[in-house]
Amino acid sequence: MSHEFKTLRSELLLDAPIIAVRRDEVVMPDGHVASREVVEHFGAVAIAAVDDQGRIAMVNQYRRSVDRHLLELPAGLLDIKGEDELTGAQRELQEEAGLAAEQWATLADLVTSPGFCEEAVRVFLARDLHEVEALHAVGDEEADMDFLWLPLEEAVAKILSGEIVNSIAVGGILAADRVINHGGATRPADAPFDLRPQSLAARRQGPDMKKL
Repeated sequence: MSHEFKTLRSELLLDAPIIAVRRDEVVMPDGHVASREVVEHFGAVAIAAVDDQGRIAMVNQYRRSVDRHLLELPAGLLDIKGEDELTGAQRELQEEAGLAAEQWATLADLVTSPGFCEEAVRVFLARDLHEVEALHAVGDEEADMDFLWLPLEEAVAKILSGEIVNSIAVGGILAADRVINHGGATRPADAPFDLRPQSLAARRQGPDMKKL
């Protein structure tokens, strides 16, 4: 029988627009109590959008934490109160890529940094694409973001060469390649997403949960 890691108390250490940090006091298997810091997160969605030429939609975006531009999938936070994952993915695909899709499926669910962060990401496969008016953000890093198409095989090669290192992109690209080129199966677009974090959303009021 596995041990129940019971939380005795929690303390909020930081409350910022897109994260919070708390310290949990947790009972360990030998009975002693240990402190564990947890980064609370809204959760996110990402989209592996593959066109009828076998190209995958990518963005090139600056990331302050690593101080460089990274090749990534279109993606975004689940930071709108009450928005489901598919609706969030459809919004992000239009905002970042100027695309809409007729076919949607759940491709993969990822827990990006389970050692300290709640972030969980649902990655969708989007097919039967068509262009729509892009709703690009006009400020901050998104204003410097570039959109590009890569052949799916080239995207896989860029993972193996170390040119694509974003973990969500790595997982999404490899899963898309498995499904499209090697007979892998997807799940329905509305499949349950039990990993979606709840702690940070529960702290926030109003439709835009980034507002403190």
